[in-house]
Amino acid sequence: MKTVIFDLDGTLADTSGDLIAAANACFEALGHGAMLDMAADQATAFAGGRAMLRLGFERLGVSDLEARIDEQFQTFIGYYGASIDRHTRVYDGAVQAVQRLLDADYRVGICTNKPEGLAEELMQRLGMRDMFGALIGADTLPVRKPDPAPYVETVHRAGGNVARSVLIGDTVTDRETARAAGVPSVLVTFGPTGRDVAGLQPEALLDHYDDLFGVVEGLLA
Repeated sequence: MKTVIFDLDGTLADTSGDLIAAANACFEALGHGAMLDMAADQATAFAGGRAMLRLGFERLGVSDLEARIDEQFQTFIGYYGASIDRHTRVYDGAVQAVQRLLDADYRVGICTNKPEGLAEELMQRLGMRDMFGALIGADTLPVRKPDPAPYVETVHRAGGNVARSVLIGDTVTDRETARAAGVPSVLVTFGPTGRDVAGLQPEALLDHYDDLFGVVEGLLA
């Protein structure tokens, strides 16, 4: 069965606003201002909570960087979980593109490095969770992307075949995951790094979700 597996942050939805707001809430609670910028630091937001905390503490010039990140990480998770969909938006055409795949008897799933509970909550709030046959998060298995195991497990849980699957993502992590799993990758160009993702040499680029079906059909023909 043909299968399409999606990354979540930066691929299906722009979650950067809520991620950055949660990181800034940590710094504000510590008596600092907002250390991250909503526009300029989008790429760091898509790298995850620890990456944002690291950037903020680096800007503060702290010496015990990793310890401070560890101290604040669960606080960050709490802030983020409380306001997980305030700024987040699904990318234009994503819902329709996923529905077209389903109508053509594709299997679809989500493989993300967001903690599973948060990913489940967000997809429910966005009204899209029921569209996907499987969701694997960063803590579902003992390993996470770019290890191929989460991807393979997502395909299997969705009822698909790895040999006839493709990964849709937006970062080098997704590219490396697809390469490790031996499947093609499609990287979106509407994230914060734009068409620079072409330098990662994916099998295809996606400029808009209107084009997804044709791109996937070409790769899995």
